[in-house]
Amino acid sequence: MNKPLRRVAIFCGLLILALLIRVNWVQFVQADELQSDKHNRRVAIERYSVPRGDIIVDGKAITGSTTTDSGDFKYKRTYKNGEMWAPVTGYASQVYDANQLEKLYDGILTGNDDRLFFTNTIDMLTGKEKTGGQVVTTLNAKAQKAAFEGLGDKKGAVAAINPSTGAILALASAPSYDPSDIAGMSEEEGENYQKLLKDPDKPMHNRALRETFFPGSTFKVVTAAAALEHGLIDDIDARTDTPDPYILPNTQTELKNDGPHPTCEKGSLREALRVSCNTVFGKIGADLGRDKLVETAKKFGFNNSEIDTPVRAGRSNVSTEMDKPQTALSAIGQFETAATPLQMAMVTAAVANDGKLMQPYMVDELRAPNLNVIEQTSPEEMSRPLSPENAQKLQSAMETVVEKGTGTAARIPGVTVGGKTGTAQRGVDNSEKPYAWFISYAKTDEGSPVAVAVVVEDSDAARADISGGGLAAPIAEDVMRAVLKK
Repeated sequence: MNKPLRRVAIFCGLLILALLIRVNWVQFVQADELQSDKHNRRVAIERYSVPRGDIIVDGKAITGSTTTDSGDFKYKRTYKNGEMWAPVTGYASQVYDANQLEKLYDGILTGNDDRLFFTNTIDMLTGKEKTGGQVVTTLNAKAQKAAFEGLGDKKGAVAAINPSTGAILALASAPSYDPSDIAGMSEEEGENYQKLLKDPDKPMHNRALRETFFPGSTFKVVTAAAALEHGLIDDIDARTDTPDPYILPNTQTELKNDGPHPTCEKGSLREALRVSCNTVFGKIGADLGRDKLVETAKKFGFNNSEIDTPVRAGRSNVSTEMDKPQTALSAIGQFETAATPLQMAMVTAAVANDGKLMQPYMVDELRAPNLNVIEQTSPEEMSRPLSPENAQKLQSAMETVVEKGTGTAARIPGVTVGGKTGTAQRGVDNSEKPYAWFISYAKTDEGSPVAVAVVVEDSDAARADISGGGLAAPIAEDVMRAVLKK
């Protein structure tokens, strides 16, 4: 080979080598980045080129797919009773991507997950159309219906858990929205999405999982647990040395009770929980001190920003920098204390489960399109905020609240129910309507199958008529009845 030809051959060889290096770089290094690039329209086209797999509740699909003539997209997502299930499913939109379970399990639902490679290969060889897999949830349809209908026109949220496993049974948020209204790419669906974004009531916000509220007196259950666990109180029926009113430490500020409750002076833990004495629990918080109160709250899940259900929950908060009077206020659910409805359901579930807190989860199985199980969730213990003995003492006190205290609206004949009301004041000089809370659990001879937290953020009720026992407890009762099939 003469010299010019040899140079051309070497140059061509270098070009081929560069091409091979580039192809392999794109294929094996940049593939994921390019696939997830928001400007890569091929990903969206492929996502909606086949019927999307379903999200399942109680063996039935709460989602679906329909054919569409929207440009390049062949299929569009549909939802059954979308408003009720939106806090669980999230949405899958041809234009606005996806969120919650639709987003987290997009690979399973579109059939593109690596674990479906064998199934997809068999389908390709047999000429079968590719379809998505299934996400099987832990939700209880009747409990969800009771929670959603119980909220009705009121703004608020409900979370219900099986205390023995951590399985989420209900997750309702109101007001809500129908994901079907924003699933496609029509002009009307675009307008619907913009309206939802601008709505001051934030219907797309998942209040049950992501929103934090002042927990008010429901936090007294955490304070009571801390008092028992740290040995400040051993006998829940023994009188305390609490004055009424109680002067916050290092201040001249009186901490009063909400209404005349003569039994709050020197009240026992049981009596203080029954009528919800601010004075007793404020003094317990100050006597315990910040570190012990925070330590117990953390065991219940507070200050943990990585609670994944698998959708990540909002971070519930107890201040780690508060002084003594602030600790007293935190002990009654004020100051900077904030909690999601899921968090307060976790508190109740741990008490009902003899002190053992299970990791909350809402996906039971992932299935291939041929219904083979490719992933199964196993219940996991998250922590032990209480000893069994102390948990049973607290159960006894919470059951007194429902039997003859502020939570009688949650009674269910023939069933043992424990609970705690809360009316969380907010705004300057309490100028805004308070949050109405109720947390509860039901027990049978076989244990507790359900723990519930309800918060009513706003309603048409007059301010004086807003209370946890009046607004939130009846919703919790309906959810517990649905799980118990009563």
